Amino acid sequence: MITLSVIVPVRDGEAYLGDALASLARNRTCAFETEVVVVDDGSADATADVAEDYRRDLPGLTLVRNAAPLGLADARNTGLKLASGRYVTFLDADDWLAPGYLPRLVAAIDGLGCDFVRVDHVQAEGRKRETHRAPQPRRGVVLDPREGILPAGLKTMVDYPYAWAGIYRRELGDLLTFPSGLHTAEDRPWIWRLHRLARSYAVVSLAGLFYRRGLPASLTQIGDERQLHFFDAYDIVLDETEPRYLPKAARNLCALLAHHAELTERFTPPVRARFDERARAALARLPRETLTEAVGGLEPERAALLGPYLPGGPRA
Repeated sequence: MITLSVIVPVRDGEAYLGDALASLARNRTCAFETEVVVVDDGSADATADVAEDYRRDLPGLTLVRNAAPLGLADARNTGLKLASGRYVTFLDADDWLAPGYLPRLVAAIDGLGCDFVRVDHVQAEGRKRETHRAPQPRRGVVLDPREGILPAGLKTMVDYPYAWAGIYRRELGDLLTFPSGLHTAEDRPWIWRLHRLARSYAVVSLAGLFYRRGLPASLTQIGDERQLHFFDAYDIVLDETEPRYLPKAARNLCALLAHHAELTERFTPPVRARFDERARAALARLPRETLTEAVGGLEPERAALLGPYLPGGPRA
C-alpha cells in the first residue's frame, strides 16, 4: 500500500527539476512506499526527459504531460486525481528537500492522527538560507483549524498559504483541490477552505523544504495578466467567508494588494490599467468599516499605496 504521494507540477523546469527529483530519491525509505506524480504542464523544453531519467531512482514515478499549459492549480489537481497514497504532499519543481524530510513528515501526521500537518521551510536565494516559521507557536499538538484564522490583526495560519509546507490526508478529497484556472495565488482560497472546513490540524517544527526564490522565470517575477489572478483568488475567499472571518480576509486582501501596488512598474500599460480597475472593484466590495480597519492595520507607507484605490480616493 502506498503511504505517500508527492505531486510535482512543472512547466519548463529542465534546469531545476533534476535537483527536486534527486532530493526525492534521497528521501526514499524502506519504512513506507512513496509514489511521485510529475505533471508536465505543457513544457517546451526537455522537462519530460529529465523526469524520465529518474525512473530508476524513483520506481514509483508517474509522468503526465499536458499538451498545453493549464496553470499551477490545474496541474496540481491533475496530480491529485492520480494520487493513491494515504497522504499527499507537494513539491514545486524548482525547490528541493533535505534528506530524511519525508520520513519525518509522515511520522508527524501518523503520530498526531490529524487531517493535516503544517511545517516550517527554508527560503533559499543564491547562497543565502533563511528559515521561515509557520505562524502558530503551539507545536506538536492537535488543534482546531478554525482557531488558526483569527485574530485579524496578527499573522496567522491563513497568512502562510504554501501548499508544499505540509502533508495532508488524501481522504480530505475535494478540500485538497485548487480553484481551476488560477495561475497565481491559487493557494490562498485553498488554505482558507482547509482552515474553515477540515476537522483538525497541527504544526510541527520541521524545516526540510528549501524554497528557491528569485528565479527570473518564476511567476512572482513576471508582470503579465497572470499576476492579476490574486483578485480572482480573493473573490473566492470573500464569497465563501463567514462574517466573523471577514476582517481577516479583508486584511489579507489589503496586504497583498499593497504588495502588488509596490511593483506596478513591471506591468505593461494595459495590464496596469486592468490592475487599477480591479483594485478599486475589490476594495469597493468590502463594508466600509471593515475596509477602514483593514487599511488602518497596515504600516503607514503600505496603507498609502492603497489610497488611489479606496472608494472616493484619488485615481491612480
